[in-house]
Amino acid sequence: MNEDISNDDLIEIILLIKAQYGYDFSGYAEASLKRRIIRFLNQAKVTVFELKYHITNDKSFFFWLLESLTVNVTEMFRDPAFYRQIRTFILPVLSSYPIIKIWHAGCASGEEAFSMAILLHEAGLLSRSKIYATDLNRSNIEKAMSGIIPLPLMKEYTSNYVRSGGTADFSNYYTARYEHAIISKELRNSIVFSQHNLVTDYVFNEFQLICCRNVLIYFNKQLQNHVLNLFYQSLSPLGYLALGTKESMLFTDCRGEFEKISSQNKIYRLRA
Repeated sequence: MNEDISNDDLIEIILLIKAQYGYDFSGYAEASLKRRIIRFLNQAKVTVFELKYHITNDKSFFFWLLESLTVNVTEMFRDPAFYRQIRTFILPVLSSYPIIKIWHAGCASGEEAFSMAILLHEAGLLSRSKIYATDLNRSNIEKAMSGIIPLPLMKEYTSNYVRSGGTADFSNYYTARYEHAIISKELRNSIVFSQHNLVTDYVFNEFQLICCRNVLIYFNKQLQNHVLNLFYQSLSPLGYLALGTKESMLFTDCRGEFEKISSQNKIYRLRA
């Protein structure tokens, strides 16, 4: 089954989801959203008409669809150069704060938040840090809270960790159990996982560092502007904002409030 989806169908699906469940996908990049829905149609072996019916009448089916519509790609110490810069230049600055608050927005299954917790631990800052990791998808949050990662992935994650400047025995940060690795309780306890919708929810704290990497590329320019203004309002004076390597502040009306710290790693700092 390779059913295409018309613009009218896409609009109707977006409206159905918003009316039924409150999730607003109208600001997502259209081409990407269409691809995800078509892929789901093939996976679920349903037509566009059947999809609309199930969205309206079957809550569990909708949450299955939500898995396909939200961004779930992540890994520990993804882009090691980014973490090396956080380790070397950003954390020494944050160490001057009595309490360090960091927000990982769009955290997926938590791997980047776990990575940040490791950096803070190695810098001796974890005990006075609080990481808030949020995602639109509640099943992502549940998975992240469990701290369970497929064991075969840990070889790649160990390599990423070493390339980020890590020198400890990476296996100390998890327990191997059968085919899975379980992130240590100390690291998990430093993270508050919760649902948060970047499209509709508001500022909920003030942070010294916000990481939202490889999420904005799925939004149209208007929604990117909305989300970046949300981050601007959520940062403490001189706070840092980290975006994905293909993302920028170019299309936001608050870009003048930030200075670029790293072009390569897309790290910005709120001006004084």
